[in-house]
Amino acid sequence: MFVAFLRERYPVAVVSLFGACAFLVTGLLDSSGLAAAFSNSAPITVGAMLVLSGALVRTGAIEAIINVIVARAERHPRLTLVEVFAGMLVASPFLNNTPVVIIMIPIMIRLAEVTGIPAKRLLMPMSVLAVLGGCLSLIGTSTNLIVDGIARDAGLAPFGIFEITPYGFAGVIAGIVAMLLLVRLLPKDPIKGDGSSSQIPDFLSELAVRADSSLIGKTPTTLPLFKRNVKLLGLKRGSDVLRHGLDERHLRPGDRLVVRASAVELMTLRTGRDFDIGMAGSSAPPASAGDVVETMIAPSHPSIGQRLADIPFVHRLRVRVLGVSRHNHLAGPDLAGTRMRAADSLLVSGERREIDQLRDNPHLLGVGVTATRALRRKKAPIAVGALAATVTLAALNIMPIAMAAIIAIGVILATRCIDAEEAWGSIDGDVLILIIAMLAVGTGLEQAGSVQLMVSWLTPLLTSASPAMLVFLVYFITLLLSELLSNNAVAAIVTPVVIQLALDLGIDPRPLVIAVMIGASACFATPIGYQTNALVYRAGEYSFADFVRIGVPTNIIVGLAVCGAILFLN
Repeated sequence: MFVAFLRERYPVAVVSLFGACAFLVTGLLDSSGLAAAFSNSAPITVGAMLVLSGALVRTGAIEAIINVIVARAERHPRLTLVEVFAGMLVASPFLNNTPVVIIMIPIMIRLAEVTGIPAKRLLMPMSVLAVLGGCLSLIGTSTNLIVDGIARDAGLAPFGIFEITPYGFAGVIAGIVAMLLLVRLLPKDPIKGDGSSSQIPDFLSELAVRADSSLIGKTPTTLPLFKRNVKLLGLKRGSDVLRHGLDERHLRPGDRLVVRASAVELMTLRTGRDFDIGMAGSSAPPASAGDVVETMIAPSHPSIGQRLADIPFVHRLRVRVLGVSRHNHLAGPDLAGTRMRAADSLLVSGERREIDQLRDNPHLLGVGVTATRALRRKKAPIAVGALAATVTLAALNIMPIAMAAIIAIGVILATRCIDAEEAWGSIDGDVLILIIAMLAVGTGLEQAGSVQLMVSWLTPLLTSASPAMLVFLVYFITLLLSELLSNNAVAAIVTPVVIQLALDLGIDPRPLVIAVMIGASACFATPIGYQTNALVYRAGEYSFADFVRIGVPTNIIVGLAVCGAILFLN
């Protein structure tokens, strides 16, 4: 399986699933072991957190965070990166690092666009620091809690919440140094499906102020919508288009704001009460009515070169043109006056009958209902509160994070923060299959006795080592096993072994238990080593070799620093 991972002839999820099937066919894994993999809390947690993350996107909460960070990054790009990473390190000891990474992925991709740093050189370091941040406290990862529970059962004094912080801090410093040294070895090619704004075209549109708008009398430049992904280009008043001095003007009924906006923002604005969006004939329904489709002007269109306002279907059909987009160029000077070109994209709203007639138009290509949905910004506090409650309940050990996340999903679905089909669509199947299949493989190794066999081979080496060397051996043996098996499973297997070994040798078992805690989590050499690795592996479109090339030296540098701190402080 490891050779197949490196060759990458097949996707990692496929290789891991084939490996699990091989364990089943050979009898090394029974049906109960396979069922245990599907019921494990790790894939349930990841899937649930992906749904919660989808709700944060749907309600605009992620967008609001990104806008604040990007606005600062445009002024201080490098400093903002440092601040974001520092904030993540502060949060990781108290929050489960899986939701931290899920939330940070779109933020890092957007930051990469603003700063000019390739996203692939930000996502893996982000995962590394999130994992190491979880090693700064007892509640930072579930692995730490498992080790602490086993140690208590063995008669050791309970660990304090910040007892492992000095050792974890040594790992954080070493991880930062490792990333600074190794980041240039990461690929810098763009992510194909990154969803950055450079990949998503902006639309030129107009917002007509309604007679009953609450914005009448206000200065257009102070409107909240221009603090988001909407840019004010001008103000049409009668036949005049004002481009300058807009901060001295006050809105009147019928004024038209010429704007540049994403399709998401146009879809959101069409549900509001202050503006009529786009351009339409006299009999067209309101912008909020009907379906919205995207279409493209065919090269054969007889109206190419004419103004958009003069295209026949705008007046012949009861439709509304919400916006026009042109590849690598913003059309203009305003929506009605845009001279149409081949391949211009139009966002059009109308009733189903009119949309069907658009589909019959041979000069319009690809008429289809847009996949873009309006943001539900009023629901953002609910989505944020659901996520915060999930993390808080898990951090305080009131209930497992998987259970809390599932309850939170029920809340966000019931309150319409996100629709059911969107919720399930936000789950990345490749990531879940990878985690489930590798859990099954790990269970097969345990059921076959392979793990115990490896431990028995290593035990003579451990008993003959000096106390100082014993710390290094325990750490790196735990690390090696964690790259291939579930972190929690490795912790559960290795912890009682090292405690008994320390008692037999007459030495303090506590330093060895700390080495197990951090070694079981700080594994970066494979995307299957830790669930956050799997998340960024998928999002960053890395190769398996990328993880090996960066992760192996990072493992060594971090391991040496952590073991050195354990020996120095004990």
